[in-house]
Amino acid sequence: MEVFDVVRTVLAVRQFRDQTVPEPIVTQIVEAGRLTASASNKQPWHFIVVQDTATLQQLASLAKTGPYISQAPLAIVVGIDQGNPLAVSDASRAIQDMILTAWAHGVGSNWVGFRGLSEVNPLLGIPEGVEVLAILPFGYPVQTIGSGAKRRKPLAEVAYREKWGQPFA
Repeated sequence: MEVFDVVRTVLAVRQFRDQTVPEPIVTQIVEAGRLTASASNKQPWHFIVVQDTATLQQLASLAKTGPYISQAPLAIVVGIDQGNPLAVSDASRAIQDMILTAWAHGVGSNWVGFRGLSEVNPLLGIPEGVEVLAILPFGYPVQTIGSGAKRRKPLAEVAYREKWGQPFA
């Protein structure tokens, strides 16, 4: 898929088929996160790929907004270096790159949680100084999702040219 088509069509996926994501695709998803640009190239992120069913079930129970993690064939837990003021921004960019890369291969995902996931640290052996920002379940969608059927504000409501209020288009 072309990059714009991926951005245009990606939607949150919360139901996954019982189908393994091939390892080359998993590697490419993680590589997309690793290759993301970051402020001063600090790369204040850490990615833990979880494929063990029991661990996925435990993650689902720890993330209040993501019980469907247990259905996914894999999840990537994204940790950030505490003390880095740009870590959330940089890791968010990496998360989006991973989600878009997955979608280009027909693999869906969704951002689960936003911090407040400290109970994940002991489960995965995450050391002090690293905070879990999010959990990203990945898998093939159960049902076909409409390509690009998004409810978004019109461009004229969110984009301006030169000054606020001057129509972009």
